[in-house]
Amino acid sequence: MTEVTASEDVRPPIAGGGDRVVPGLFALAIFTSAALVFTVQPMATKLVLPLLGGSPSVWNTAMVFFQAALLVGYAYAHALQRLTSMKAQVAVHLALLLAAALFLPLRISGALGDPAPEAPIGWLLTTLTLSIGAPFAILSATAPLLQAWYARVRVGHVDGQNPYVLYAASNLGSFLALIAYPVLIEPLLTLSGQRAGWSGGYAVFVVMVVALAVVAWRRGGHWGGEQGAGEVAPLERSAPIAWREKIVWVLLAAAPASLMLGVTSHLSTDVASAPFLWVAPLALYLLTFVIAFQTRPLIPLPVTLALAAAMGLACIAFSAFRSGDWLFLFGLNLVTFFLLALMCHQRLAQRRPPPDRLTEFYLLMSLGGVVGGAFTALLAPILFNNVWEYPLVLVLVGLARPLDRSPIRNREVYLFVAAVIACAIPPILSAMFQVDWDFAWWFSNNVTGDMPRLTLMILIVAVVAGLLLRDRTPAYVAIAAMIALTTHYIGRGYEAKFTDRSFFGVMRIGTTQDPRLGGEVHVLMHGTTLHGAQPRNPAFACMPSLYYAPLTPIGQATQTIQLRRPAANIGVIGLGTGAMAGYKRAEDRMTFFEIDPLVDRLARDPEHFTFISDCAAGPVRTVLGDARLTLDREAPGSYDLLLIDAFSSDAVPTHLLTVEAIEGYLRLLKPDGVVVLHLSNRNLDITLPAAAAARRLGIPNLHQVYQESDASPEMAEASTEALILSPSEEGLAEFRRDPRWRTLADTEVRPWTDDYVNLVGSLWRHFRN
Repeated sequence: MTEVTASEDVRPPIAGGGDRVVPGLFALAIFTSAALVFTVQPMATKLVLPLLGGSPSVWNTAMVFFQAALLVGYAYAHALQRLTSMKAQVAVHLALLLAAALFLPLRISGALGDPAPEAPIGWLLTTLTLSIGAPFAILSATAPLLQAWYARVRVGHVDGQNPYVLYAASNLGSFLALIAYPVLIEPLLTLSGQRAGWSGGYAVFVVMVVALAVVAWRRGGHWGGEQGAGEVAPLERSAPIAWREKIVWVLLAAAPASLMLGVTSHLSTDVASAPFLWVAPLALYLLTFVIAFQTRPLIPLPVTLALAAAMGLACIAFSAFRSGDWLFLFGLNLVTFFLLALMCHQRLAQRRPPPDRLTEFYLLMSLGGVVGGAFTALLAPILFNNVWEYPLVLVLVGLARPLDRSPIRNREVYLFVAAVIACAIPPILSAMFQVDWDFAWWFSNNVTGDMPRLTLMILIVAVVAGLLLRDRTPAYVAIAAMIALTTHYIGRGYEAKFTDRSFFGVMRIGTTQDPRLGGEVHVLMHGTTLHGAQPRNPAFACMPSLYYAPLTPIGQATQTIQLRRPAANIGVIGLGTGAMAGYKRAEDRMTFFEIDPLVDRLARDPEHFTFISDCAAGPVRTVLGDARLTLDREAPGSYDLLLIDAFSSDAVPTHLLTVEAIEGYLRLLKPDGVVVLHLSNRNLDITLPAAAAARRLGIPNLHQVYQESDASPEMAEASTEALILSPSEEGLAEFRRDPRWRTLADTEVRPWTDDYVNLVGSLWRHFRN
């Protein structure tokens, strides 16, 4: 399809116009609005954290809201162009900016009450709409609206013929704000300070729009018009855009938006847990816009097309295999995402229409963002039981490549056949291994015992063939699809035996062998985080394992409390496999507080785990919902032991470790009751903020790091770090006599509160030590 070119102006363009103030003012205003838009996104999800926890799905769903609000803003900017008077446009926009200021400072509306754990998506989208929808949408309109104004104000100048370069300034503001939030804003400002600062930034932006209004009203000779004209003439209308071209715009915008959320889910689910994982894909996504809409892109499109072809095929080949060097897999997936998103956005920039169609272009781009984001965040979790949407879009994005219509050569046919054969060999060998033919036995033992690795070696042929056929788009996409099907067919036999998906993530139940525990052991995985295990041999099945084993701090605390009380009331935040139910006596009461209904269903299914169904003496209660909300409905002074066990993965629900949260736990305890904070985490130091919170509250506390024994069975126990708290010294009496429990030294680390959390500091302390 041919590129749409800008309409010609009857006057020769002025090269510079001798004025840098007006372009600078427009660029600064667009930069500021974009920075505000991308500061409010992590801030809003932080505000909603106490209601829905820290699951990556909360961020992905919130991203769909932001994309939809962006669509509303762009639709408003496009509709405003129906007013031919630029003065009227400015007046309307200023009025709406002032009206949206009534929602400041930003807060989360309580109109809908607490979310239902079974259906949180609708609640989250509606609550965000009521809380920040108006200011976010009106700010989102800035980029297309100010570019449209710029094209009119700078008519007759060279820069006025290409206002799209200001989109690079917009995305640069977004990029810098996104990076600054976790690194600078969150560590230095409380949440209330962030809300106040954002409100101040909004006021500054309104002043900038007023300054731009003055420019529009004056429209002197320096800005391309006649002195004292008093109004900016509308641009000449170009030919309407064909519907086929509009659909292409939507699809080119949808693919990167889907990939952005898909790669986030894939990395956090299938590769490794890492703090701030959502930052990298979104930052790269914004960076591709900056490069694509530059006058002279840093990476030319032909280079992007070649690199994207190679990395796309390589990434698809690795996407089904979750073991290996996680740093390599992180890098491979992020670089591939960056190149594929850049390819789509450069193709969009290549097809941009004349300036008079600018707002229509951005409207359809934002529609594509909503379509791609909604598919990944809302539809895919319903359609798929795993993160299948990611490899699917990796394949389909190949359709965005230019199409070579020249005659097909024999060499290209041979390459395609070679790719087909290479993709067919691994499934055939896998089938041979399964039926255990003599040849298969010899091959697996003498050539390789690692079928995924052998598959990757064979698929090098298909990857090279696909790269050489990259300009033959149908052949390239077909090869990519075959590679995906082959790797996922092979990968299926080396992963979990059961997989299901909820709003809060993908849960896998796998099996491993531990001969000293009687053979087969079922394990529960949430992404790459192990959440519990249970031997299937009846002799070992009711023994709490891993973090909950009798010798760990959790096991010690449970048994100590049970020695005190013939009938103990125990509460556990975080269900996992239900291993704590292995301690329940007939006289005890035990309640699990769990946010994910899927976890409760799996833990109670005897086919998977039997701690609750067979091992617990008597009924075990589960309360669904975020623990901060559900614990508020429990009777004060009723618990002997509260175990807070929700911090082992990357998505740490920080609101469960704040001073206010710990105060809530203490309120539920009997005078000599205890709270055990399970603080094992592979990425963050969360012990010092928790200890600092205990010291601020002036309550007794002790700390223990338990190292698993090399002599114990592999799945019997796990190294565990815990902090135990009590409202009284009486509650910690037995623990103080145990040398395994020690008092932590004083720390200068600031305690976390509902108004202040510093995850970057926790990350830095962890890796420094």
